[in-house]
Amino acid sequence: MTSETKLNIPSLRIEPSRGWVALNLSELWAYRELLYFLIWRDVKVKYKQTIIGAGWAIVQPLMTMIVFTLVFTKIADISSEGIPYPIFAYTALLPWNLFATALNRSTVSLVSQVGLISKVYFPRLIIPLSATISGIIDFAIAFVILVVMMFWYAITPRWAVLSLPLFITIALVAALSVGLWLAALNVRYRDVGHTVPFLIQIWMFASPVAYPVGLIPEKWRLLYSLNPLAGVIEGFRWALLGKESPDFRVIAVSTMVVFALLFGGLIYFKRTERTFADLV
Repeated sequence: MTSETKLNIPSLRIEPSRGWVALNLSELWAYRELLYFLIWRDVKVKYKQTIIGAGWAIVQPLMTMIVFTLVFTKIADISSEGIPYPIFAYTALLPWNLFATALNRSTVSLVSQVGLISKVYFPRLIIPLSATISGIIDFAIAFVILVVMMFWYAITPRWAVLSLPLFITIALVAALSVGLWLAALNVRYRDVGHTVPFLIQIWMFASPVAYPVGLIPEKWRLLYSLNPLAGVIEGFRWALLGKESPDFRVIAVSTMVVFALLFGGLIYFKRTERTFADLV
């Protein structure tokens, strides 16, 4: 080999995505190990140096259920449609906490990964996606208490319980859909992250967590079903508690809203991700 010999070294050129949506699923699959690592790291960091560890996943919905039971049955006398109110509320708190935790994590995920985003290339969508999926661990832990409560109240699940994975998926997709919008906005406007806890608090009372959908007047039912969590919570109660007549219109409309938000969130996220490294 002479000094004039040229080496043909392959090179990879990284350019901003083009078009309205450039969702490269094959690229996401290629970085699946990074996705797994980020999910597992989020779980370990959350419970690192804690006294009761994963028990916090049980304490939050359990204490909220107790407060709701005291306030909405002893004071407000809210109907639970013939279902014991503690399990009526707890069944709704599970998907709500799954959504709220995933939304809060995904909103601040890009800003908290400033070192990773500014130094290494990978699909940026992996960051809010991993923050969303990691919430399933807390859900699984808290679900054990629901099983105990169903045994205590002698509630036997029916065939509708087979649809539960579908509603869990919709809850996660709803969190990811809104999280994509808020995470991208939070990179540019940091006060977005500060408003999310307040938004989640208001959103909970605008969802049928402490009360049934049946309390909403019929003329407002369609507007109310635009809330993505309304259909998820209604579906959970139907799947687990044997509710005879869920409002499938609410479930259908809420599901369509979720996927509309997801489509718009993907567009906005992909159109703004080229500026993340500069702004974060």
